[in-house]
Amino acid sequence: MSSSEPASRFGQALVDWVRDWGDLTVRGIDTTGDLALFSWSTLTWMVARRPRRGSLLPILYQVGVMSLPVVALTGMFIGMVLAVQSFFQFQQLRLETRMGAVINLSLARELGPVLAATMLAGRVGSAMAAELGTMRVTEQIDALTSMGANPIQYLVVPRFLAFILLIPALTVMAIFTGVVGGYFYSVIILGIDKHHYLYNTQEFVGGFDLFVGVFKSWFFGVAIALVSCYHGFNCAAGAEGVGKAATAAFVHSFVLILALDLFLGISLDSIHYMLRPEGSSLF
Repeated sequence: MSSSEPASRFGQALVDWVRDWGDLTVRGIDTTGDLALFSWSTLTWMVARRPRRGSLLPILYQVGVMSLPVVALTGMFIGMVLAVQSFFQFQQLRLETRMGAVINLSLARELGPVLAATMLAGRVGSAMAAELGTMRVTEQIDALTSMGANPIQYLVVPRFLAFILLIPALTVMAIFTGVVGGYFYSVIILGIDKHHYLYNTQEFVGGFDLFVGVFKSWFFGVAIALVSCYHGFNCAAGAEGVGKAATAAFVHSFVLILALDLFLGISLDSIHYMLRPEGSSLF
């Protein structure tokens, strides 16, 4: 074997690596542009024409009423899990009565909105992408276009409105059941003093913390609705394409939820810190 052969193989591997990353970058830019145009079209049709009641109410029922049990149950168990995981650490520091502040602050600011959005992305978003993907594969969307109806106005706008209207209520429900679950496990099962638990919660958790959670949820709802509908509309042919669209809708929605949570949290905390009175507590 000549000495030039390993060098040539390394060079070819490097070229393939650069080409793969280039293709991935180009696809990412192309997808981002398509999603931006899709989002603009959705917002335009939402303002231009109000969706019919018959097409909006079933989506509201599917997104809101059918998601309520799983969101409430998830919130309750998360509150109890936080109590379980926090108790022994706080007990070592003799700060058991501070658990109420930590648990409820975490639920209001972060875990409540993120978990509610994650449940919606997994339960409704992926199903929505599969439904629209099936309509694309079976040419039902093309049939709507041929009959003079705009598919985005007829299919996407009701789903988009359902998410932005109902995800704040679902977020509040997740926070409430999480607070109840944390209180139940901390006070009833672990025997933490009820007065100090509630006092510390009132002392450190305020209206701004609940506002942060609800405010974040609107952005999460927008991201889930647009990403799920986009993947459904751009579904590849066949049953495999529908499955990939549903999977991509959930994965991309979940990544966007975490990214939005990070940047919104940093921005809102910075604004709150700048506007708070001098010498007051950060909370």
